[in-house]
Amino acid sequence: MQKSSSWPRLFAATLGLAALFAVEAAAQQPPTVRIRGTIEAVDGPLLSIKSREGADMKVKTTDNVVVFAVVRTELSEVREGSYIGVTGMPEPDGTQRAVAVHIFPENQRGAAEGFRPWDARPNSTMTNATVAQTVKGTDGQIILVKYKDGEKKVVVPPDTPVVTFVAGDRSELKPGAKIIIFGAAKKDDGTLEANRVNVGRDGVTPPM
Repeated sequence: MQKSSSWPRLFAATLGLAALFAVEAAAQQPPTVRIRGTIEAVDGPLLSIKSREGADMKVKTTDNVVVFAVVRTELSEVREGSYIGVTGMPEPDGTQRAVAVHIFPENQRGAAEGFRPWDARPNSTMTNATVAQTVKGTDGQIILVKYKDGEKKVVVPPDTPVVTFVAGDRSELKPGAKIIIFGAAKKDDGTLEANRVNVGRDGVTPPM
């Protein structure tokens, strides 16, 4: 009886330790920085970047860095079932007015799914979700997108930039290229490191 009665306490203690380790692991993840800007110089893995805000930044790319080119595409490529990201501005009626749309490749379906504040411009938002419906409206295309916790109706004006990601390579990381790094890791010594860089191709400035 004594042995069996100790099991609940042992099980609870094990769960407590597991939760503690999970919290510690999360706390040890380095903070990340989103960077938009222009590459000014390249020295091996080190990128010198002039940020959108005018700051001079240096970002070291990892040995296994993944480079994606951001290329123009058409709104007609956004179809039911597409997984997209919408940079939007909230409207008084609860809809989102798109200021940019990016189409994810199929192998990135589900990336950062959901609705959240964004920093493309003041009060902007980002919705990564699956297209449930798309119809023509008086002010542009009306797209209903659904994500795991909800849905949003998005109005896409005709002049909205629409882009997608395609595989790129390090040769596209060159002076003058416009880039966005969604999450450069900030190390303890203050340096920045990136394992993915998205670079505009053919003069594209990543609009998201």
